[in-house]
Amino acid sequence: SLHALGPPEVAHITKLEKSTHHEVLKALKEAGLDSLPGAGAEILNDRVRRLISKGKCGAKEWLDVMREAHRLNITTSATMMFGHVETLEERFQHLVDIRQVLSEYPDSAKGFLAFIPWTFQDTGTLLRRIRGTKNNILGEEYIRMIAMSRIMLPNIKNIQASWLTVGKEIAQVCLYAGANDFGSIMLEENVVSAAGAPHRFTFKTIQEAIRQAGYEPQLRNQEYDFRTLPETVEEQVIDY
Repeated sequence: SLHALGPPEVAHITKLEKSTHHEVLKALKEAGLDSLPGAGAEILNDRVRRLISKGKCGAKEWLDVMREAHRLNITTSATMMFGHVETLEERFQHLVDIRQVLSEYPDSAKGFLAFIPWTFQDTGTLLRRIRGTKNNILGEEYIRMIAMSRIMLPNIKNIQASWLTVGKEIAQVCLYAGANDFGSIMLEENVVSAAGAPHRFTFKTIQEAIRQAGYEPQLRNQEYDFRTLPETVEEQVIDY
């Protein structure tokens, strides 16, 4: 399935085409788009967004794009990037806003299939260089955020632990705190890795990490349908 173009990209296309979110998403769906990632959510608060992501759409437009995607039965996910300039209240309002959109989607739609909170990676960023903002999230705080996400977003079935940003050990503990998804190994990732995230998994080691935590790994597709785990896989290791 084609999982591409988050709300900021859809908002930008809408602006360039002088169109509407509905028309743009409808055209993308007809062209083969299956689902939207929750990219560019950061913190859904315009005070924060003016400081960390001026070029991206505002909080309301991000949420409106997702609302329209759900009306068109396009599956989505949601994210939160935290640990920078936001307050605790703004973090929780982010969860409330996600929950509100989820409560509005039609019965025929899947809505948000997953929620993925991840921590700000500060290496080489303008935010750190100019404002001195650093990632201030410790492992235990990330685990608590996973737990609160599970409590506050009961209608999102899948809560993903971001091993890419917090590492193997913290992600393993998250499986006991409300997360049921360990993410994927990813063929290529060039956003958080460029900002200093050092963690890597292979097809084998991600399964080993899940088993070490006391769980059985289950392969899935983007729609969270289970797939049979192949007996052998030719592993592609990319150095990036």
